[in-house]
Amino acid sequence: MLIGKIVGTVVSTHKTESLEGLKLYVVKNIGADGKDASGYVVAADSVGSGVGEVVLYATGSSARQTSVTDNRPVDAIIMGVIDTWDIEGDTIYTKDESAETADE
Repeated sequence: MLIGKIVGTVVSTHKTESLEGLKLYVVKNIGADGKDASGYVVAADSVGSGVGEVVLYATGSSARQTSVTDNRPVDAIIMGVIDTWDIEGDTIYTKDESAETADE
């Protein structure tokens, strides 16, 4: 699994039938320090996440092992929205605190 932040959406009105009904997001990679890392991925959403949220996502064959993506040509899937993230006792991210900071 990887950590990223949803920074945008992808809309495609003409696509293969097996992708119909999937919400697609642009996800920016985040490093273990909580800071932006290089790279983006387009990921299908399986949990009802939204722009601005920090999420867990998987790529490659793992992305096709959910009930939402089974037998679909998907290379990245959002599998969870992160509420809090700690490393060695240090809090790297907390969803509530980040929302308050964004409002200020």
